[in-house]
Amino acid sequence: MKQPTPTATTREPGFVRGLNLFDATMVVIGAMIGSGIFIVTADMSRLIGSPGWMLVAWGVTGVLTIAAALSFGELASMLPHAGGMYVYLREAFSPLWGFLYGWTLFTVIQTGTIAAVAVAFARFLAVVFPPVSENSYLVEPIHISSRYAISLSTAQLVGVAVIALLTWANSRGLEYGKIVQNLFTTAKTVALAALIVAGLFLGWSASAVKVNFTGLFKLGAYDPALGVAAGSAFGLMVALCVAQSGSLFAADAWHDITFAAGEVRNPRRNLPLAMALGTTAVIGLFLLTNVAYLVVLPLGAIQQAPADRVATAMLQAILPGYGPTLMAVAIMISTFGCVNGLVLAGARAYYAMAKDGLFFARAGVLNKANVPGWSLMVQGIWSAALVLPRTYNPETHTYGNLYSNLLDYVISAALLFYILTIAGVFRLRRTRPNAERPYRVAGYPFVPALYIFGAAVVLVTLFVYRPATTWPGLVIVIIGAGVYAVLPRVSASGRRRGDVSASS
Repeated sequence: MKQPTPTATTREPGFVRGLNLFDATMVVIGAMIGSGIFIVTADMSRLIGSPGWMLVAWGVTGVLTIAAALSFGELASMLPHAGGMYVYLREAFSPLWGFLYGWTLFTVIQTGTIAAVAVAFARFLAVVFPPVSENSYLVEPIHISSRYAISLSTAQLVGVAVIALLTWANSRGLEYGKIVQNLFTTAKTVALAALIVAGLFLGWSASAVKVNFTGLFKLGAYDPALGVAAGSAFGLMVALCVAQSGSLFAADAWHDITFAAGEVRNPRRNLPLAMALGTTAVIGLFLLTNVAYLVVLPLGAIQQAPADRVATAMLQAILPGYGPTLMAVAIMISTFGCVNGLVLAGARAYYAMAKDGLFFARAGVLNKANVPGWSLMVQGIWSAALVLPRTYNPETHTYGNLYSNLLDYVISAALLFYILTIAGVFRLRRTRPNAERPYRVAGYPFVPALYIFGAAVVLVTLFVYRPATTWPGLVIVIIGAGVYAVLPRVSASGRRRGDVSASS
């Protein structure tokens, strides 16, 4: 019997560093621009009730996001290994905190976002191809309780198909995922820029400008659900903080490129630079998009946009009859590219966990294309599974999507992990003062401290004024702690890999 060659049995293929600075920046931009910018402004405007202060809310998001990206840049230059936040939390604090983040990332944050954005693609496909619908069932809703069901509609099928297609493409090798990412990110960036130009130069409405920009910062009537007095400084602060749950997460996923650090060329330089360039560009586009909304539509029309589709309402005002179709195509391009970036990046985090013995062992093995194929497959299966469950409202007899609830629930946990990770900048400066740091966060210690303070204020406000969608996020984290507790030997083994050089 012929014996296998030593290289075939003992040598594991390594990551291919195939992402240059442009590619890495495209991952940052592509993961940030999804469907949120086209939708969340409606809810934010209802919460805040003032066009000027709504722009301030987006400005706060911009400051916090860029401050976080600059802070992550130092961690990325110090720990340029696959895994991103998982590695940073493990090295700064302990394997437990790394695992809790990875657990939440896999169960809800990354996979839930993939599911949500994939179905958003299907929803807008329905505008140009009506047979795709969330109410056109291949499998009618099967109730598993009075409030939950499982179904398969044509829209859900399209969402699953998008996940499967992009998971397969990324499993073929980094080059495939990179081509899809660069193509769709470029297309959707151009589409978003075109939307801005259309609003500022073609759709300029004198009446909307007069309504919105006369008394721009006049305190409006806040959403009564906030439970605070409208017109008060304290009420305004609460409204601005609660509104961050929309804008911060519309601009989220900017750090996903750090998950794929093992495939970035010259990562100590390119990772910090890609995050700085990408976040600055996207925040600028988001601010201009909201200005475009305000010069075309009066605030009341933004607040009452059908299904919160503000961008669609704006284009409909500019190009009656064509607006919804054009916007649907633009959002399909945007969401498709966003899903690809999320699929590409997320699997690398589970790969890093598996290398530490904290995830399925096979997820820590690269396939023949030098990508974590098994990790991609598991992520794809769970993301597709999250598309199928439905929530049911017995009062209105309507169905929603379970992943939407899960994403709401995890807002508090995600902010907590961001705060902890950026606190890791301070901790690692103290515990590893001599570690190589080609990039040090500009404005230290004020920039990371600014993010920690701002995010903490938002987090506390959400706990107080949005308890139904924040406290459950901690339950997911606590369950993760229980899972970690039953793996004492595995986690201890993983900690032996805590040496920076071994964590790649």
